[in-house]
Amino acid sequence: MVTTKNKKVTKYRAHTTHGGGHRKKRRGAGNRGGRGMAGSGKRACQKKQKHRKSFGGKGFHSHCPRTIKSIHLGDLTKLIIKTSDSEAIQKKGDIYQVDLLKLGYQKLIGTGSTSLKLEVNVSAFTKKAEEKIAAAGGKIVYSKNEAVKVKTESSPDQEKSEE
Repeated sequence: MVTTKNKKVTKYRAHTTHGGGHRKKRRGAGNRGGRGMAGSGKRACQKKQKHRKSFGGKGFHSHCPRTIKSIHLGDLTKLIIKTSDSEAIQKKGDIYQVDLLKLGYQKLIGTGSTSLKLEVNVSAFTKKAEEKIAAAGGKIVYSKNEAVKVKTESSPDQEKSEE
């Protein structure tokens, strides 16, 4: 047999707050500290802990990021001393010929010092690196063909128009 259940509101009749505590407690969002994330700036630490991942994330985000792997001149000198016989590093006379592109680096930065005569093949370098290598009696070979490119996917329509 189906029993009919009375609504809870009938139980609360003649009781002013219907189980909500004091009569001023249910008067809007001020009692709970605001709606949503309100008040989570300098107080309401319990809200910060609950929504820790939602803070931050402001600013711009590049859709085609450009990553350039660089090496310092001092680190390059150490690398040459450690591994002088390889495909990318060759010694001809007293000059070390270094192909940074084969080593996986695109840019040479002038931090550090070198006393070796270097002939460096690289696609990007700083003025300081060029000055220091020239002072040691070497030179930089700029390879424009292997310059750093941004990886972008082209649509099939663009490929047809280029042909």
